[in-house]
This record gives sequence, C-alpha cells and structure tokens, in this order.
Amino acid sequence: MFPDDNYIFPQEAAVFVAGTGSKLWEVPTASFTSSSNLSESLQWEQGCQYRHLQDRVRITADVPPRVDGTWVSTRCEVRPGPEFLTRSYTFHPSRHFLALQHFYSDSGCEDPAYSLMIRGKLRLRQASWITRGGTEAEHHLSKVGIVVHSVAAKQRLSSRLPASCVGLILGQMMPGKLYELYNTRAGRGCLEALGFSMMEMGLIRVETQHHRHGGKVQELFLGDIHTDWTQRTQYRPTGYQQPLQNAMHHIHPCPVCALVYRSSEQRPPVLPRGPAAPLSLSGRWVSQRCETRPNILFLTRDFTFDPEQHAWEGIYRHYSDPACSQPTFTLRASGHFAQGNPSVKVSGATELVFKVIQVRVTAAEEPTAKMLNGTRPGKCGRAGGWEVGVEQDLTPTDGCTLLGIKLPHKEYELFKTELDHRKHPVLFIGERPTDGSSPDRPQRRPTSFQAPMMLCSAGETQPSHRSGFNSKQVQLEASGTDRLAQLVSLVLGSVLCSWFCGY
Repeated sequence: MFPDDNYIFPQEAAVFVAGTGSKLWEVPTASFTSSSNLSESLQWEQGCQYRHLQDRVRITADVPPRVDGTWVSTRCEVRPGPEFLTRSYTFHPSRHFLALQHFYSDSGCEDPAYSLMIRGKLRLRQASWITRGGTEAEHHLSKVGIVVHSVAAKQRLSSRLPASCVGLILGQMMPGKLYELYNTRAGRGCLEALGFSMMEMGLIRVETQHHRHGGKVQELFLGDIHTDWTQRTQYRPTGYQQPLQNAMHHIHPCPVCALVYRSSEQRPPVLPRGPAAPLSLSGRWVSQRCETRPNILFLTRDFTFDPEQHAWEGIYRHYSDPACSQPTFTLRASGHFAQGNPSVKVSGATELVFKVIQVRVTAAEEPTAKMLNGTRPGKCGRAGGWEVGVEQDLTPTDGCTLLGIKLPHKEYELFKTELDHRKHPVLFIGERPTDGSSPDRPQRRPTSFQAPMMLCSAGETQPSHRSGFNSKQVQLEASGTDRLAQLVSLVLGSVLCSWFCGY
C-alpha cells in the first residue's frame, strides 16, 4: 500500500528555513542544499547535446517556494476528460490569490467556452514527506465566478449541471457577464458538477532555471489532476501538472504567455493556430527534465521508434530524488506498435496500440539488488542473480511480480506531436491512470498527456541497447538506511502503477 501522510524517511531532521512567519519547515536534509534543491540540466549523449544543452542551465528549487507574482500557461493545456484550458494564477504577498481558468471547446484553445474566476487564500504548510522537493499547502476559496462566452457553451453547461444550478445560475445568464457560482455562504454542489477543484494547490514546487547569459526562467508546478473525473475533487496530489511560467521570467519567444497574461474573465485568450505537425515517430525522443509521477516516482524517459519495422524501445531511468541524481534502477522495454486512427476526442492526436514483449532491468544500487534478490524463484528474473550494474532479462519469468511487470502486455495509447517555441518537434504521450491501472482496453485510452519529449536524433531508428546511467550525473550522498527507505517507497509506488508507469 502507499505510504500515508505520516510516513517519515529515516535519517532526516527538521530544520528552520527562511520563509514567511516563523514556520518550522521539516526539510529532508538528504535532498536539499540549504534552502535550495540544486541540479544540472539533463546529461544526454552527443546526439542530444546540441539542442538540449546549447544553453546549459542550473536549476534551483527553494523550499518553501516563492510564489508571489503571476504565472501563466505556455500552451493550450489538456486535462483528463478531455478538458482544454489555459491558466493565469496571481499570488499576492498577503497570501491571497486570483486564479483565472479559461476553458475551450477545442484542443487548440481557439474557441473559448467559459472562464472561471477563483479567489481565495493559500497557506504553505511544510515540505512534503511524500513527494520530495514539493511543498504541501492548503487553500481556502472565497468566491468563484463564471463567464460564459457563447450560447452554445451555455447549452453544453446546462446539460452538465443539475437543475438547481441551471435555474439559479444559467437561467438568466448572458454571454460575457460575470455570475457568482460559489461564495463562502453557498454550497459546492454546482462546483462539483463542473468537476471543479483547486486541489492542485495542495502540492507546490517552484523551479528557477539560471542560464549562462544571465537570464532565468521560473516555473510553478502545481499538483496533478486525477485522471478519474469522479475522484478529482477529493484527490490529494503526489505528482505535478505541466508547469506554469512566471509572466516576468518565461521562455522566449512565448506568444501564448503574453496572450494569457493580458486576458481577463471577460476576454479569454484566443490562441493562434499552430502549424500542422503530422505524427512522425521515427528517431529518438528524450525527456526534457526530471519527471515526477504520482506515487513518488522520479524518472527520465528515452524512446526510439522505427516505424518501418513497427518496433520501439523505451528506457526508463528511475531515481529516488526530484533532481534525478540518485539512480535506483533502469527499465528497458521493447516491442511492437500499430498506428491507428486520428483521435475523435483530442483533435490532432493519434491513437496507437503498443505491445510489450521484452523488459530488462538493471539495479543501480545495492538496496535495489538486495530487494530483487529477495523475490521467489521464477517471479523476477534469475533468483539470487541480481547485481548492481548487471542487466537481467525478465522475459523468461513473464515479468517481475515485485515491480508489477507482466509480459507480454498490450496498451492503448494516445500520441501527439507539436512544434515548441523554437520550432523543434516535441512528442506528447498519453498520461498514465492516477490509480495505477493499465489502459489495456480501448475505453481506457488516455485523454490527456504526460510532459513533452524532445526529438534527439531523427536519424537513429534502431534500438540503442543503452541501459546505464550517465557517468557525468552528480550523485548526492545519503545514508544506506535513508536510501533503502526511499527505494521501498519507490517500489511500492511502482507496484501500484503496474509496469508501465513511466511510459
């Protein structure tokens, strides 16, 4: 089972960190230097270095995070459902916030449907013991207003809301006018019918990218949204959504940032139509950052696709820290895929079916090898044969029960390619179910996406057979007991997530 809120890693101490008031912040000392979590940009092989490391960056993450200012979307966001939206969140030194959420009827955020104006107060609590590098927070809503932008949008909302909400709110609603949907004296029934929740504010992380030329980019990571609509209003996040960027310190160029920053509840941003990017998987795609998944998983992904042979290989490097500097194990999967039809739910996306036929695992540290050696014969590779740095094939044992890996395995996927702000291709792959289940049938196909991956090498179409960790990555020191506790939590998360969590 997953560790609860009271789970505490051994060998960690409570320390004071400068912040608002005199709050005692419990900071895991093994994962932070002073008040910042320091990391380098990801270190890929030569084929990826030009685009990924042309501007070497140093990344810091202060705990507690400094959230004052306005933070905006950098692209049309896709949430489970699917829902298409842009966000603009402003936090004041007084701890009050104003959040604007603009919802659209299309995946390009060109046709505004309605906007929500949310006012409330945010209180940072403590460094998260569950999601390392994150900060737990609580929020209190004071008002939620809604503006409908078209008659068609009003009709669609009427079909989703209960009769009481339609009569009280939508009955006399005119497009372009603000109506109160919630206040502290009213119930939340109408909000829940919309699937509305600000539980994303329960987990916060702010990263600052320091570029060599003196510029910086600041990103605000808020908690992930549950992929099951019925669970999202109660779900306490352990992963992150795609980040918002500081309106004063964002990527350049970013036309979407300016449009979202200048928007209001009456004037939602209408995003420009981007150039068509037909799905072309050929080549090698890699993570752009250390990625965080629900159930305390930190990893990077490295995929190679060969469309002519309908073959693919994915390398999932798992870590115990949010900087991806403390490797625990590498998982290398391979198999075949078939490209299907364009998605009806998410315009511009394509449906695919993947079959996994082989998985190999490499333990990167002694506690991992020891844990795997404790499995029963025939359940997880060669019994007693796990060694640090030595890859084992799990195919003969049909996977690994401890890691939740089952072979062979089929999954129904959703892919989409776009061009980023530098006109470079990026690949979006379907978001994994929050509850750890597998999209092993068509009706479970994802409707939202994970973090985008960048095209590293369009010419490399053969599986690379690389499974190690880059020797240039800096490993932070931690005691053996502490590392084992982290690993136990990591593997527990993996079991909940089935084998394919990182995909």
